[in-house]
Amino acid sequence: MRFTLGKEERLKSRKLIGKLYEEGKSIKVFPLRMVYVPVAHGTKFPVQAGFSVPKRNFKRAVHRNRIKRLLRETYRLEKYTVYSEVKEPYVFMISYIGREEWKYEAISAKMKKLLAQFVAETTTNIHE
Repeated sequence: MRFTLGKEERLKSRKLIGKLYEEGKSIKVFPLRMVYVPVAHGTKFPVQAGFSVPKRNFKRAVHRNRIKRLLRETYRLEKYTVYSEVKEPYVFMISYIGREEWKYEAISAKMKKLLAQFVAETTTNIHE
């Protein structure tokens, strides 16, 4: 598996984002929150992911962009855990809900926990 995060793996469709926030389920591992929904999105990848940082918590675009860059990087390196376990296509948005910027190592550890929790929740829902 290549550790890339290409254009087709990123969530950009306004329709899918709208459906995600209307029908999606949520998981929290502070300072991260994931909203996800199983939906066919028409790409060869099992997951499309989006990343957001609220303007309310970080007024300067420089800080929001840096946190989004950290989120994308930590997801890119840990996405294999999701790809190996997920059986149906998913769309999810990962939001940073903390009020101060965390270090890369801390965000990476939280991303691992978040993705592991997502895998555990989606695999148990399928078997029930």
